[in-house]
Amino acid sequence: MRFSIKILFAGLLIVGMFSNTPTSQAITVDELRAVPNLTPEKFASYFADFEFKFHDDVQDHSVFLASKSGDCDDYATLAADVLGRHGYTTRLIAVRMKGETHVICYVNETKSYLDYNYRKDSKKTLACNNLITDIARKVAQSFERDWIATYQFTFSKGVKRLVQNIITKETVTAKAS
Repeated sequence: MRFSIKILFAGLLIVGMFSNTPTSQAITVDELRAVPNLTPEKFASYFADFEFKFHDDVQDHSVFLASKSGDCDDYATLAADVLGRHGYTTRLIAVRMKGETHVICYVNETKSYLDYNYRKDSKKTLACNNLITDIARKVAQSFERDWIATYQFTFSKGVKRLVQNIITKETVTAKAS
């Protein structure tokens, strides 16, 4: 009888070990691009379990997905690529704040943006009009900081290209006066 209980206990222990094994495997770039009816919210849902890990340069999309770790540049550039292929008009916006630069992917059709810092939240996109200065203000508020400068860029083949000149808060404030 004791022998049977030990075998049963060992069996349950082994089953328990396997049931805790993660079942979600990393999605590939091609799989993500092929998701039917992909919306910005659905896109963001793939990243809830990703970890933040800063990199000086934008990671290759496949490395970002396979490692399930990266930063705002990695997330926003992948979002622009994938959602653009699904017919969305996207804009990559960088917001400079004192001691911090943050990148988001704005989606014109939804009047909202994807922010890596909100990938785990129930509301995965943040509503905002399309003015780059309003986007900068809202992003900076999420950091409880003031924005210093903002610009729009594209990312292709590992290269960032400036689309809209850098706009500084000082310039905006001076024009308003």
